[in-house]
Amino acid sequence: MDIYFAILNFTLAGAIGLIGVLTLNKVSEPKEVLFASLPFLFALHQFTEGFVWLGMDGIIPQKGLNIAAGIFVYYAQGILPFLVPFSLWLIEKNKIRKHLIGILTIFGLGLAIYIMYGLATMPTYVQVVNNVLFYYNPWTQNLYDAIIYLMTTCGALMISSSISIELFGLLNLIAVIVIYLFNPYGFTSVWCLYAAAISGLLYFYFVERRIKFLKELKKKEKEFSSKLEKELDELLKRRRK
Repeated sequence: MDIYFAILNFTLAGAIGLIGVLTLNKVSEPKEVLFASLPFLFALHQFTEGFVWLGMDGIIPQKGLNIAAGIFVYYAQGILPFLVPFSLWLIEKNKIRKHLIGILTIFGLGLAIYIMYGLATMPTYVQVVNNVLFYYNPWTQNLYDAIIYLMTTCGALMISSSISIELFGLLNLIAVIVIYLFNPYGFTSVWCLYAAAISGLLYFYFVERRIKFLKELKKKEKEFSSKLEKELDELLKRRRK
């Protein structure tokens, strides 16, 4: 049975990976690269969980299962609370929103260091509960970490001045609540699967941003061309005199 979930993860990873490549192709500035990488990183994340399922089915050895589970949990719980607000802070243009996201980035960095320390010092256990993967580490099982985590991930997205990103954050927050109420054991696994699936929304954000960037570039090109023509005319007039 686990093999079918592995195939699902690998298939989803391929589809999201394609969207991730298309999203990165719409980057206009270097500071956009990190945020534009999220769909592709989510794809790699789901690809990793595919190996966790293979390990649970005994297709790969225990060592391979431990490595895959470790990578999955480190990214989901340790990296995302800092990566999301920081990458968003880089591209936010509204000063007030950027300041708020910057504060959440600091909280996210603190939480990331705290969680990764715990993950490194205490073993993470993974098992199948109600047909979903349940990742358990006693270090991360507390309400305070969960609140800060939601603030730095979903909260930062919902502060953005972009409707597409706000929607991405809102949909993730709703999913968190629903999953926690109906299947708390699958919180990490199912939510990451859901977040990966809807990360395609970010593609539309970068399409809009690219269009705006090209329009501004075209406008500046016309202004620059006009200045050059004016300067050239003046130089030619002086030369004739």
